[in-house]
Amino acid sequence: MKLHYQELGEGKPLIILHGLFGSSDNWMTIGKKLAENHKVYLVDQRNHGDSPHSDTHNYEVMATDLKEFIQEHKIENPHIIGHSMGGKTAMQFAVTNPDLYDKLIVVDIAPKAYPVHHDTILEGLKSINLTELNSRNDADKALAEYVPEKGVRQFLLKNLTRDENKNFVWKINLSVIEKSIEAISKGLEKHLSTEKDTLFIGGSESHYIKNEDHIVIINFFPNAKVEMIEGAGHWIHAEKPEEFLEVVMNFLR
Repeated sequence: MKLHYQELGEGKPLIILHGLFGSSDNWMTIGKKLAENHKVYLVDQRNHGDSPHSDTHNYEVMATDLKEFIQEHKIENPHIIGHSMGGKTAMQFAVTNPDLYDKLIVVDIAPKAYPVHHDTILEGLKSINLTELNSRNDADKALAEYVPEKGVRQFLLKNLTRDENKNFVWKINLSVIEKSIEAISKGLEKHLSTEKDTLFIGGSESHYIKNEDHIVIINFFPNAKVEMIEGAGHWIHAEKPEEFLEVVMNFLR
């Protein structure tokens, strides 16, 4: 699958993968900063952003998408950053293709299975009747019945766009994501691992990386270290960008 991407800067290549319901645009601010020292590729994963839609959505195919992207663009030994779902894609790629990248940074996700917990968001997005929608404000009002946090709604509604006939449509493949939500929640296969340098960055206010997860992390990534950023939730790069960039750049040096 030919993934849509945005390219910034020059230097050592660095690929960034967004999380569930996200897109490459979510990482533009961080990407511009990292592009001062790197050639940054901001990638839309399948069924997200401007990349193609597919009926299949799991970490095996998304890791293959990443491998094909690296090979197609002749990218040599890139660093890889993955957030949430993108972090699991990056981990799956790393343990199956340890010779195709340099360093790995995983943002606020562990290589374990998580309980399915996006039901309310999915119900909220499905509740928006696109055929009767007149404005983004109407979409926000409908979604607010399911998602009270304004910032989360703004993030989710970045997936709303208009087609050539000016009708509202979703950029994300909502039906396939809903169908695949259990696969998105799965952990890595236990027999795979890599000794490449790996950094896990967690938010102290997030529940995705807990103290007990450090053992699971080391089982897959023996040379991993974990750094927690105080006061950050799940969207660390948006909530604490300066602290996030400092940790990332120190590791990449």
